[in-house]
Parts: sequence; structure tokens; C-alpha cells
Amino acid sequence: MRAKFRKGEQKEFIDNVLEKIGCPSFSELINRGVEVSKSSLKNYHSERRVIPLSLVDNLCDISGIRKDSLLFEELKDNWGQVKGGKD
Repeated sequence: MRAKFRKGEQKEFIDNVLEKIGCPSFSELINRGVEVSKSSLKNYHSERRVIPLSLVDNLCDISGIRKDSLLFEELKDNWGQVKGGKD
């Protein structure tokens, strides 16, 4: 599943996580146990990609942010895929 935030809120969520745990960079966040590549974190931060729900759970656990305080829409895993090979 994926978590679709409103425009600007996904970036704000990631910035809040970095601030709460005192993490200066994405590289440091990866060193603290987040198992996502640096380029994926950059794409989630710039909102080019929709963030996976499992990563939201992991970031909430690390930072102490309550997941129920976040506003997002849950999307199925196949969201955004092309149906039947059509464009």
C-alpha cells in the first residue's frame, strides 16, 4: 500500500521526521536503520513518487510521530499501473 499526501505535506512529513530525530541528511537517516536508497528518499521528499505505507510506519516509529495525526489517502499497491498494456 502507498500513502498519498496532499501536495506539500509529504515533504513536510519527511522534514518533521528529520527534525525530530536530529538527522541532518538522508545519508544519516539511512545509517539509522531506514532501508531505502538515498535517491528514493530524495524522490519521496520532492514528491515525485508516492511514499510506501511501510516507510511511513517506519518513519513514525523512529520519530515518535503519531500516524493517526497524519492526513493521507491509502492507495493499493497496483495504483498507477497501466491496465492491459494500454498507454
